[in-house]
This record gives sequence, structure tokens and C-alpha cells, in this order.
Amino acid sequence: MNITKEEVFKALSTITVAGEGKNMVEAKSVKNVVIFGDEVEVDLVLSTPAMHIKKRAEVDVMKAIHEQVYEKAKVKVNIKIEAAAKENLNLIKGKPIPGIKNIVAVASGKGGVGKSTVTANLAISMAKMGFKVGVLDADIYGPSIPIMFDVSTERPLAVNVEGKSKMKPVENYGVKVLSIGFFTQPDQAVIWRGPMAAKALNQMIFDAAWGELDFLLLDLPPGTGDIHLSIMQSLPITGAVIVSTPQNVALADAKKGVAMFKQESIQVPVLGIVENMAYFTPKELPQHKYYIFGEKGAAYLAEDLGVSLLGEIPLVQSIREAGDIGRPAALQEDTPTQIAFEELTKNVIQETVKRNDALPPTEAIKITTMAGCAAVTSK
Repeated sequence: MNITKEEVFKALSTITVAGEGKNMVEAKSVKNVVIFGDEVEVDLVLSTPAMHIKKRAEVDVMKAIHEQVYEKAKVKVNIKIEAAAKENLNLIKGKPIPGIKNIVAVASGKGGVGKSTVTANLAISMAKMGFKVGVLDADIYGPSIPIMFDVSTERPLAVNVEGKSKMKPVENYGVKVLSIGFFTQPDQAVIWRGPMAAKALNQMIFDAAWGELDFLLLDLPPGTGDIHLSIMQSLPITGAVIVSTPQNVALADAKKGVAMFKQESIQVPVLGIVENMAYFTPKELPQHKYYIFGEKGAAYLAEDLGVSLLGEIPLVQSIREAGDIGRPAALQEDTPTQIAFEELTKNVIQETVKRNDALPPTEAIKITTMAGCAAVTSK
């Protein structure tokens, strides 16, 4: 059997590279093909270091050659990881906020997927690991962080910092917290237009005495709207975490959330996707998993988009109860939920480190209004 390079390249052109939207040949992922008899050696270059992406590429190459070229071919795949060229990333360089090392936005395409629950437990897990953590509840119209941290009756105090009056965040469980919920009554609806909400957020960001923080987590409102653009206009966000549940209706919106951050004019790195309510585990049957909303939907979405799956959080009654009484599940020790949140936290930290090694700091975007529509441009 005489195998030709043309046949191999034709077969490889049927394989889509995860996260690229192009086939391997178009994406220039195939660097070299060497053929010796029935032996085929393919050299690939990928931009994503995730193990599951590398394994998928290797399996896809072997399958394509065996099915389309020669079923008995001896195929070897060599994969090299190369980060995107730095000169193309200089557009997002910017100055960091003094005292805050990393700003991580926690977002969701739709409401009700547990974004605030994930934010609260992520913050507490980070604090337990020894990091200095703050949470800004940017969900202007539905702030729930004060309840989850058992500080809903607290109010930020005024402190003097270098001659200026600043808000001192409320602190509990080793986490500093600011929320619009501190400034409204529990039964009071926040009926604000976008500019008013943006002004309130800017005050909580820049008029606050956050001090030294390793991580500032932003609990964003659901969707992809005005508040999100205001936040990205105000802050150089290190990366974004997208929260979703496994069912298709949630995944479709999560995909839009990823697309917003990846938009060329925004360029906020997506650290990965969290699958919340991944499976149901009854208290009396802790080893059993029931996939009520579907199985591994977010895992498949993460693979297709070329981002990491950061964690799978189970749907258990204790997580809801813990949040309702203001003692998040991550405070517990050696429980399945605490272990799940700890694993999630480790992955977020790992992805943040990888992002900081590969990319320059993100710059806050510039937003202008043109013909009644929001136009987003990089500085």
C-alpha cells in the first residue's frame, strides 16, 4: 500500500481542532507528515495544553488515517504545545490595580445555575488555602452574597486611607465582601438604569479599602449585558469562570457567555467551565449518582470550546441548606461537597497561574455608544 502525503492531509482536513473552529490543516496545526512504507508520523502543534484536548487530537488523527487512507497503517502522533504569539496579545496589556493580584469574574449565561453559590464556596476554599480573598457582589438586581456569608445585617464602615474616606469591606470566614445588598432593605427592589448601576459598582470597586488581595472574585449578574460591559470597562479582569448546569438550555447560554469574553474586542481569558448540579447524590446513598439534568453536558461543551472543565459540583441538599444559613458547604471538612469545591478551587488557581505565565495583564476595555448601540473597542 503506497500512502501519499496528499491522502494524509486530505484526511486530516476533516478533523476540527477544539476551540479553533477550523480543521487541522486550515488552522496550521499540522507541521509535518513523514511516511515510510505503511508507517505515518504526524507532527501537530496545539495552543491548548489540556490533556483531554491532546488525547482527542491524537485519537482523531489515528481514526481519520485508518478510515480514510489505510486501515492497517502504523500511525504515530507527536504533539507540541505552543502559546499564541505574544506580539498578537499586546493589545490587552494594562496596569494592574494596586494591591489586587488577580481579578476573576464568575459568570453564567442564565440565572438559577448556582453562580453565587460557586463564587461563595470558591472564595472560602481559597481563604482556607491561605490566600487573601475578596468578593464583590456585582449582581446589582439580585444580590445574594450577604446571605451566603451570614452578613446580611452588617454595614461597611468608613475608614481613612491616605487622607481619603474609603469603605471597609465586611469580613467573614476570612473573606472580604462588598455588595449592593448592604445598602438596600431586604424587601427593597433595586430599580436602576444601567448608568446608575455602573456608578454604584464603581464606588464599591474604587472607593473600597480592599487592601492586599491575591484574588478578587466578581459575582456577575446572569446574561451578557450592560453590567458586564461596565465591569470590563472599569477593571482589568485576569480571567473568567463560567458556571452552567448540564442541560442543553443552560449550555446554550453558557456558550454565549464564553463567546462574550472571547470576543476579539474584549479578550478576557476564559479559565474554564464549572458544571454545577452535575448529578444528584442522596444522603442515604452517598455512592450513587443520578444525572437528573443530563450527564457531562458542560464537560462536552468545555472540550468543544477548547477550555478546561474546572469542576463538577453535585446537586445535594446540604449545599442549599448551607448557603441559606450563611455557612457555605466549603467550610465543612472531609465531605464530598467540600472535596468537590476544593478540587474546583485548585483547578481555578492552576488555570490562573497558567494564564499569567502565558499572557500579559488584561486591560480594561473602552466602551463608546454609537447609533444607540454599545460598541466595544480595545484601548
